[in-house]
Amino acid sequence: MWCHLVSDTSLDELHVFALSLEMPRQAFQGDHYDLHEDLRALAIEYGAEQVSSRELVQRLRAAGLRKRPRQL
Repeated sequence: MWCHLVSDTSLDELHVFALSLEMPRQAFQGDHYDLHEDLRALAIEYGAEQVSSRELVQRLRAAGLRKRPRQL
């Protein structure tokens, strides 16, 4: 029912994208937004890419945006 919305570029990009989906800032979880499945198709339509969890973590690490659970 939920997925994660992240940026592989910057947190600023992530916040702007989330705002375009009318997501509240309190949905931000340190390095991602929890995205309900109702918004998933719209996010993809706006340019989000569906990736595996492994790819997601690799992209976050490469961009220097990955936070460990204790950092959230």
